[in-house]
Amino acid sequence: MLILLAFIIVFHITSAALLFISTIDNAWWVGDNFSTDVWRACATNTSICTAITDQFREYQSIQAVQATMILSTIFCCVAFLVFILQLFRLKQGERFVLTSIIQLLSCLCVMIAASIYTDRHEELHKSNEYSIEVSKGQYGYSFVLAWIAFAFTLISGVMYLVLRKRK
Repeated sequence: MLILLAFIIVFHITSAALLFISTIDNAWWVGDNFSTDVWRACATNTSICTAITDQFREYQSIQAVQATMILSTIFCCVAFLVFILQLFRLKQGERFVLTSIIQLLSCLCVMIAASIYTDRHEELHKSNEYSIEVSKGQYGYSFVLAWIAFAFTLISGVMYLVLRKRK
């Protein structure tokens, strides 16, 4: 049981780390001489970054991605704290339903963020407000990590749903 508990804790911490990295790091859309994320666009050869503000045409889409990624990270951290509390407070044989619900909310938020970015990436990167040309690029590793975090949070949410407290 102790090994299973350690695995679940490591899996949850890995999910949170993936969410933090994909939310913060500047690699959602990359090209030969630039990298962009949901916060800023940077030219790699000059190290000049431009913040994505309300001057951008598709700013509402970017704000939705920002908000849902932040929410997913917060939900994941709260789910971990609730799991630790439930670990000591639940009676034997009860399930970690509250932890599962919060973790599945985190899963839903990261799915919404990555889906919005996937759907709107063409309009986002054809904007004339960028100081560099970002239309020719590809998805970066932060975007991929967001989808991996979606899978991890989904799996851990389901694990918490079936997990029973044992001695």
